[in-house]
Amino acid sequence: MIQLSPEKINDIYYVCSLLEFTARKTKNKRCDIIKYFTKSDISRQLRIAQVNHCLSFEQVSDELIEQYEIKDGEYDSVAECKYTVPSYLSIGSVYQTLITDVCEDGDIEQTLIDVFSSFISDEISYFNSNVYYSNPDYLRCSYLEGEMLS
Repeated sequence: MIQLSPEKINDIYYVCSLLEFTARKTKNKRCDIIKYFTKSDISRQLRIAQVNHCLSFEQVSDELIEQYEIKDGEYDSVAECKYTVPSYLSIGSVYQTLITDVCEDGDIEQTLIDVFSSFISDEISYFNSNVYYSNPDYLRCSYLEGEMLS
C-alpha cells in the first residue's frame, strides 16, 4: 500500500463514487462504465475532483454521460436488490479503500481502471450479497487472488 495525502484519497473516493453514480444512472455494470475512460481521462477526473465536489453528482454525471457518450445499459443493481440499497457514496468508499490498498506502484489511475474492470466489481455491485460490506482485507486478498476467497 502506498502513502497518499488525505486530499488524494478524497479525490479517489469522489471519482469512485461518481463512477458508481453514473453506472447506476445509466444501468451499466461498472466494468462497462470504466471502458469509456482512458487512463488520461481518469487522471483528469482525479485532478478536477476538488472542483467537482462543489457540484451535484447529478450534474457531473450528466456531463460525463454527454461528453463520453455513455449509452444506457440493462443492468440495474438497485432494482435487483432485495434489501436496503447501499448508497453510491458507500460503494465509492469500498472502491477507494480497495484501490488504495492494492496500488503498490503509485499508478492510481491504472489501479482504478483495473479494479473497476475486474471480477470484484460485479461482486461489489451485487447488493444481495455481503461483499460490499466485507472486511477490506478480505476484498484486497480476494482481488489479488483473482477470485472471491471462501
